[in-house]
Amino acid sequence: MNEAGLSKVSSRTTVQDGVYEQLRHALMWGKFAPSQVVTMASLATEFGTSHMPVREALRRLAAENGLEIGRNGSARVPPISRRRLDDLCRVRVTLEGLATELATPHMTAEDIDRCLALAEVHEGLGRAGKVHDMLRKNQEFHFAIYEKSGSEILPPMIETLWLRFGPYMRLLSNLVEQQLDAGVIHPYSTYHYEMIEAFRAGDTRRAGLLMVHDIEATQKLLQKMCAD
Repeated sequence: MNEAGLSKVSSRTTVQDGVYEQLRHALMWGKFAPSQVVTMASLATEFGTSHMPVREALRRLAAENGLEIGRNGSARVPPISRRRLDDLCRVRVTLEGLATELATPHMTAEDIDRCLALAEVHEGLGRAGKVHDMLRKNQEFHFAIYEKSGSEILPPMIETLWLRFGPYMRLLSNLVEQQLDAGVIHPYSTYHYEMIEAFRAGDTRRAGLLMVHDIEATQKLLQKMCAD
């Protein structure tokens, strides 16, 4: 297994989508560093495929602004900047806060229990120092909410924002790892638990506001690390 967690894709009917989905999730979860260059040849070797499905995946990801394609055909993870971070977070709080408000009336007891279980696993992974798994579980928690918004448009739009946020997730994972090594454990699940209580109370406005606070808390942590 390579550093980005990519695995070979062999089925002809799924190879193109398989390469695309794996790369997309790897970028979204911060498996690649900001400004890191990846080549078709290296990716094709890791996936065990020809260059064609890799080329198509890179093209699709570039169209979503998850990658930048150079003239030589290589791809680069977008660089980070304070301006870009703040711009992404400005849009994230708007869309994700709205999705959370829309989701609140639709959250059943079963949905809330699922969110609670995800929040508990997320917290446990953080305490165990499994940072990348923690960030993946964090995404599961967020999208378990957004999927209940009743909107066909919001979840895919938010997912694209998370793709563009990938380089900052890499920064976040590095920061959390450093803090854990120093014995510092932050209560990253606090807003998650408070959101669950807002769902139970049917408090639409508070649930949306807590989601905004959750995003802004991460933004503040990252701002110090990517000053323009």
